[in-house]
Amino acid sequence: MDAAQRLIVIVLFEGVDLLDVTGPPEVFSLVRRETDDATGYRVVLAAATADPVTTAAGVRILPNLTFDEAAAGGIDTLLVPGAVEVDDLRRVHPLTDPAVVDWVRRLAGRSRRVASVCVGAHLLAAAGLLDGKRATTHWSTAAQLAAEYPEIQVDADPIFIREGDVWTGAGISACLDLSLALVAEDFGEALALRVARQLVMYLKRPSGQSQFSVPLEPVSTTRRVEELRHHILRNLTGRLTVPDLAAHAHVSERQLTRIFKTELGATPSAYIESARVELARHQLESTDATLDRIATDCGFGTPDTLVRAFRRRLDTTPTEYRHRFRTTAPEAPRPGVRSAAGP
Repeated sequence: MDAAQRLIVIVLFEGVDLLDVTGPPEVFSLVRRETDDATGYRVVLAAATADPVTTAAGVRILPNLTFDEAAAGGIDTLLVPGAVEVDDLRRVHPLTDPAVVDWVRRLAGRSRRVASVCVGAHLLAAAGLLDGKRATTHWSTAAQLAAEYPEIQVDADPIFIREGDVWTGAGISACLDLSLALVAEDFGEALALRVARQLVMYLKRPSGQSQFSVPLEPVSTTRRVEELRHHILRNLTGRLTVPDLAAHAHVSERQLTRIFKTELGATPSAYIESARVELARHQLESTDATLDRIATDCGFGTPDTLVRAFRRRLDTTPTEYRHRFRTTAPEAPRPGVRSAAGP
């Protein structure tokens, strides 16, 4: 393995959900393609034996190595997918084979970080890896996870949650969002965004929710609109009035409004506000900046304008959003210094 590559081991077992296994490697494989050097990942599938494994979709997958072989060396990321069975009443039950749980626990001890996909969180829980942590899983099994493991703070809303070196993802296609977040942590959001574009996905930042996602990367049919959109994203703190944008695009104000509604499905002001809210979301999730600072950095001008935009777009306040979706632990306040969360 190239020294610049990070080893990702995906746990494989009978009945595993196919997309949980195949989705993340598609994301990780694009990292190498989007860089000019040897940076990237090496992804391998590990199972109890070298025999093919039959997934829930009926597709058979051949492991790259056995659990014993995987445990012989260091692992950058252990990725644990899930599996379920459905009873006669169509109730969903996560599968937690004790043998698989034991291997997850052992392999986790060899790993820099551990991540679960969908109901794979139940395997992490059974292995004791989520004790005292906040975690998410597929909405259909979240109540069961909370009931069986009261020491875990289960939150079914986020697409994924990071607690130190342990990540949990919701179901099922959220494995792609989780994988993009891992790429962003390892190589930066700029590269993760390029990968997201290749996948024709929005880059959902850590702990984001689908209903809180602002679509900043719609597919446009014209180069003029693409240039306008990127001009807005590059200048969110500056003057972005309709006359200014029309002059930049060399069109009339009426034509500019028509272009936005036709191509982006919004008025210029609505699109700009969405972009600013998205930037503010990221700062609330990943920094301790005050609301004053965020309002300035994101082009809102004042905290009151920021709060009104959040209420309009997300039906919440910046402070409430930060409390629920921040991905970094707040810094301990210094004597005489007010909390950065703001009002």
